[in-house]
Amino acid sequence: MTALPPRAHRRQTLVWSAAFVLAPSLTSMSNLIHAMTPAAELPGELRSPLPAGRLVGKGVLRFFGLRVYEARLWAAPGFMPDDYARHRFALELVYDRKLEGQAIAERSIAEMRRVGSFTEEQARQWLELMKQAFPDVQAQDRLLGLNDGQGEVRFFHNGRQTAQLRDAEYARLFFGIWLSPQTSAPAMRSSLLGLG
Repeated sequence: MTALPPRAHRRQTLVWSAAFVLAPSLTSMSNLIHAMTPAAELPGELRSPLPAGRLVGKGVLRFFGLRVYEARLWAAPGFMPDDYARHRFALELVYDRKLEGQAIAERSIAEMRRVGSFTEEQARQWLELMKQAFPDVQAQDRLLGLNDGQGEVRFFHNGRQTAQLRDAEYARLFFGIWLSPQTSAPAMRSSLLGLG
């Protein structure tokens, strides 16, 4: 290894010294910018039923590497993941591609079976409800499910209510698609709950 000429050595020393002096300032500036970044804005349909709601976490569902939707979990302080069905919260899905509402409803029934068992009659009733709740979606459409913690669920498409029911078992199984330990997407669950 050859020695640097005195002038080049001095220049390199100055560069390294500046880096060590500026690094803490740049880190502080980055932290300040992060602190100044506004928190995610509560969706309009949640301002009345969930006024203290905050974004708990979010995650992206991919299928063969392609983005399907981004999921966001909104809840009031005190939300307990182990007992999610007994809490007031909302799950918002922002789609990245066109999907048929009937396909979304049918897939939901299949995923609910991973969380718990239910009768064919319940499946039939719930499927009919979800066909009403989930219209065909385009890229950037939002579907939002609001759980009141007492068994009532309301669904919204781009801010407009599409369906409502009171059924605590349905609420537990449907939101369990994302929040139950039996979910088929454990990484998504961790992201939504802010665990990962």
